[in-house]
Amino acid sequence: CTGNGICKCRVCECFPNFTGSACDCSLDTTPCMASNGQICNGRGTCECGTCNCTDPKFQGPTCEMCQTCLGVCAEHKDCVQCRAFDKGEKKETCSQECMHFNMTRVDSRDKLPQPGQPDPLSHCKEKDVDDCWFYFTYSVNSNGEANVHVVE
Repeated sequence: CTGNGICKCRVCECFPNFTGSACDCSLDTTPCMASNGQICNGRGTCECGTCNCTDPKFQGPTCEMCQTCLGVCAEHKDCVQCRAFDKGEKKETCSQECMHFNMTRVDSRDKLPQPGQPDPLSHCKEKDVDDCWFYFTYSVNSNGEANVHVVE
């Protein structure tokens, strides 16, 4: 019974939180918990303590990896551009579409937040509408608030 139950008359009687003919299926969903607090990132089911991703784009132990999805940088580029520099594709709709993050301006790239902080952090280098590079970081804190630091 894989150490998770007692064999009685050649049948496994499983301890709590285990099931299956050999008690080899854990009912504990902790390993399936994604960083957003959802089971399998809301894109799969937790079976025997392992995520079975139902959305084929997503994979990984908690269905959080997506090779074909836009990255954090590309996803927020237009909003950072309009909020920081008042230009880009979302310039006209900036106040409606782009107020979902707190923004802080810094005067150089070495003033951007660095890896090693408790919040997940993405360093971004994107081209603006004038074909110039601009730099920003995107992070989400434990309260779910998005924070952007952008180089002026």
